[in-house]
Amino acid sequence: MSSILAVSAGDPSGIGPDIALAAWTLRASARLPAFFLLGDEAVLAARAAQLGINCPLETATPETAAEIFQRALPVVPLQNRQINRPGVPLAENAAGTIEAIERAVAYTLSGRASAVVTCPIAKKPLYEAGFRFPGHTEFLAHLAGEQLGRAVTPVMMLAGPLLRAVPVTIHIALARVPEVLDTARIVTISRITAQALKNQFGIANPRLAIAGLNPHAGEGGAMGLEDDEIVRPAVEILRNEGIDARGPLPADTMFHAAARASYDAAICMYHDQALIPAKTLGFDDSVNVTLGLPFVRTSPDHGTAFDIAGSGKAKPDSFIAALRLAGELASHRSSPENNAA
Repeated sequence: MSSILAVSAGDPSGIGPDIALAAWTLRASARLPAFFLLGDEAVLAARAAQLGINCPLETATPETAAEIFQRALPVVPLQNRQINRPGVPLAENAAGTIEAIERAVAYTLSGRASAVVTCPIAKKPLYEAGFRFPGHTEFLAHLAGEQLGRAVTPVMMLAGPLLRAVPVTIHIALARVPEVLDTARIVTISRITAQALKNQFGIANPRLAIAGLNPHAGEGGAMGLEDDEIVRPAVEILRNEGIDARGPLPADTMFHAAARASYDAAICMYHDQALIPAKTLGFDDSVNVTLGLPFVRTSPDHGTAFDIAGSGKAKPDSFIAALRLAGELASHRSSPENNAA
């Protein structure tokens, strides 16, 4: 398998081009793994000129990109041309955005690239163009499912230097969490996390800390029954399967330094329970990792930031962290089958 990373440029009206260009200029000092960018070369050239970034571009294929990388940013051109209008999302750019994702996945699954790194996309222009998936992750799961011939359950992990956190429920209202949360969901997501910690992160015996839903993990039922009736049975199932899982644990004591030293990933019951500590401990260098796919996928932990696209204000730190982590995870993975838990 190739060791080069396939990067989809994301929405060209956002900061995806900005951070990709900036990262290439830091390739030596940041010790970046080689990558190629799936994007519109004219858009990238215009953005580099606008930003005043000295980043030569060179048309590439996945096979020629590694040799090009040290002298120029390798660009694998899109068939669907795009428009350079920083800060103005356009439905006309959706076809190219989707094409870049599809081809990054295809190159990785075929072994022409080692991992997928995705720059941010915006849902609205994609929806306006007929995109039928809720978001990036669901689309990637669909592409993986087509390859495997079965449904794939994607799991979101926010991975930083001090914490790996996985939310069991994600983009739903807090009031809906208790009705959506169930034992089977916790078990499934924890299994996928444990498998990925083994096969991608290289941790032989992963340790999971399972957060409680309620304050003080329910205080023996005084603050809700969900922890005893939903979370605790999930922990018991996981332990019976040989997974080192503890919980339900009071979330307010899970994230200090001594507590974090006792586990490899925190399984959290809702979005903010996971992302508040993760972003507090690593705002600029946390990475969004999608577990449960038959390929490695990382992305920076931020959105398109249309308001600063083309301004020179976008920081490439999270994208650089995503590139580094993708290279590291790709080196650890054993086989596609093992990673699709």
